[in-house]
Amino acid sequence: MQPLFGFNRNLAESPEMREMESKAMAAEMTRELTLVDMLDIYRRRRRLIYGTTLVLVALVGIYCIVCTRRYVSTGSIQIQKESSDAVRYGSLLNSSPSDPGDSVSANMELQTQANILQSDSLALETIKSLNLENTYDFRPRWNPVGWMLGLLSPSGKSDPVNASIDDSPMRRARAIAVFSRNLSVKGVAGTRIINISYTSSDREVAAAVVNSLTKALFEYSFETRFNATSATSKWLSEQLGTLRKNSEDLQAKVVNLQRESGVYSLGSVDAQGREQSHSAVIDRLQQATSAMTAAEQSRFLKEAIAKAADSGDAEMLSGLAGNATVGGSGAMSNSLIVIQNLRQQEATQQAALEEAKAKYGSSYPKIAELEGNLAGMEHSIQLEVKRIRGRAESDYVVARQTEDNTRHEYEEAKKSADIVNNKAIEFAIVRQEADQSRTLYEDLLRSVNEAGVLAGLRSSNISIVDPGRVPARPTKPNIPLYLAGSVAAGWFLGCVGALVKDTVDRKVNSISDLEEIHGGMLLGALPLEKPLKGGEVLLPELMASGESSSSYLEVIRSIRTKLLLSGNRAPKVVMVTSAIPGEGKSTCALNLAAVSAQSGKRTLIVDADLHRGSMSERLWIPSSPGLSELLSGKGATTPIVPSPVAGIENLDVLVAGEPPINSADLMDSEAMRNCLEKWRAEYDFIVLDSVPVLPVMDAVVLNTMCDATILLARTNVTERIQIERSYNILKQGGNHFVGIVMNGLKPTDSSYYGYYGYSGSNYKKRKGVQANA
Repeated sequence: MQPLFGFNRNLAESPEMREMESKAMAAEMTRELTLVDMLDIYRRRRRLIYGTTLVLVALVGIYCIVCTRRYVSTGSIQIQKESSDAVRYGSLLNSSPSDPGDSVSANMELQTQANILQSDSLALETIKSLNLENTYDFRPRWNPVGWMLGLLSPSGKSDPVNASIDDSPMRRARAIAVFSRNLSVKGVAGTRIINISYTSSDREVAAAVVNSLTKALFEYSFETRFNATSATSKWLSEQLGTLRKNSEDLQAKVVNLQRESGVYSLGSVDAQGREQSHSAVIDRLQQATSAMTAAEQSRFLKEAIAKAADSGDAEMLSGLAGNATVGGSGAMSNSLIVIQNLRQQEATQQAALEEAKAKYGSSYPKIAELEGNLAGMEHSIQLEVKRIRGRAESDYVVARQTEDNTRHEYEEAKKSADIVNNKAIEFAIVRQEADQSRTLYEDLLRSVNEAGVLAGLRSSNISIVDPGRVPARPTKPNIPLYLAGSVAAGWFLGCVGALVKDTVDRKVNSISDLEEIHGGMLLGALPLEKPLKGGEVLLPELMASGESSSSYLEVIRSIRTKLLLSGNRAPKVVMVTSAIPGEGKSTCALNLAAVSAQSGKRTLIVDADLHRGSMSERLWIPSSPGLSELLSGKGATTPIVPSPVAGIENLDVLVAGEPPINSADLMDSEAMRNCLEKWRAEYDFIVLDSVPVLPVMDAVVLNTMCDATILLARTNVTERIQIERSYNILKQGGNHFVGIVMNGLKPTDSSYYGYYGYSGSNYKKRKGVQANA
């Protein structure tokens, strides 16, 4: 084939062509999908959707058949509130435990127990106790992914031969990984219950693992409590010796301080509950305090009497007579009484004198006697006041000396009392420490005794609600669920694949695609028919045998009719071409010529495909001489032969002949134009079966010599850009009619029956005639 490097490429690469292509691509990209478009995609790609679904269902079905049945056993345990029967440091310090009803504490406790259940220690203990390494699930299997990763990463040192699982790191890690993958531990929200589930290929192993893991958790909890209690008891025992010695030392110090302080306990308590005690120093201080108080009072009184005596006021001194506070001195009391009596007598004499003077006058002889007596009394009073003054001064000096002596004794007693008080304070502190030490010792001793008892008890806050039971049926595979999931997943993947394929597919899939390129109605839509004789779709002998009601031939007749009505005059020379090879142009051209000949028109079909002419093979006639020999002048002058198909008259055939070197030059030659002029005069209808438009330029050259051109596009074969370019090239190369025909549509396709306005089988069936719609 001769490539189109000149004329065709330049025409296809013109600015007008590029602008039209860019507009078409932009319109296609901005066009939104509607529900109708989605249904069309489904109809076109339903085989992909169904195929994907069936493949996935088949794979899942095979998996359900061949996969190992998996059994799940589930057990439940309850984490009760923390009991207070264990020895804890908090209880020794009298600290209140946390509120067991606190939700945060409960959640933390549940999470802690769940993590312990999933720990490697319990897993390894369960694996060893049940010998799980010899079960089916724990057998080593070749994993291609792990093998490839092992090639890329260092494998490390191998496990020792015949070593235990504890001494084999790789073996231990693999066993724990398998165990953890099959184990599920979940807490029930709002409760203190934990569900333990294990999946295994052996139903009895699944139940045994759950029960063994529960037992291991119970023993771990007990062992932890036992060890903690034992450790606490041991520590308490070690502390008791030191604490006891300290308590004894403090008690001895209390005794010494009590002896040194001189405080003696009477062994009784008063009404307020205070302990009764006695101290001689304190008693002396109390006595000294009383004596000093009395001395001060005596000194105050003596000083007052002395000041009264110094004033010489007999009236004031007489007023002190009979005062109880003066009773400290007998002589002073007598003197004061004398003064008081003399004052009374003086008042009596003065009253008698005043009465006599008033009664007898001042010259009365007895008045002088009364005045003499009164003067004698006043003298006696002054003498007594003088004596009292001297005695009062002497008493004041004595009282002050007594006060000084008493104060000295008080100071000495107070110093002694201060010493005793300091020792009493130290005694009280040491005694309090001794009491606390003894109390702590007694509490620790009691705790040690309790710890010795509790260490032998099997206490735990874990209780079994439901043990792991052997399951009745396998949990995996869940065949109904897997099949339903495979159908849904297959349908979804199929739809996604169909949408992706339809999005990236640039081939012509529907009539609407061609109508957007053509800008109007198509010339026709040829249905897809099953190949008959020799692999042809419809050979002309079918019409001769009576198969004239075929839908394919009906479309051919419709195309011929539209061609005859396409212009002011009916076209005589019609070229049938396509964008690329393999789109059915030769079959369409052959049947178009046969239909025209059957209608009584003298028809010529020319195989103008000088590169790959196929008309000789289709009609079983010699391949040469043909058109190439006719145009080059190397063959017979008239290589046109009648059609060998029986029953079809008026049909002549011109084969392509031997492939020439310069096919485009032959098509664009004067000989080709002369032949067409000659054929126009001899025939009523001429069909040219040309080469495709895009590979070579023969069809472009021949297009300028025709009256009409039929451009075929095959569904799911021709790309949109190919048919668009071919149509634009043909339109630019000539001013005649260019019609697009879609080929290969399935009769069940919505584009087919939507184009013709009906669906179903035959429009009309006659007896003995079968036609495909």
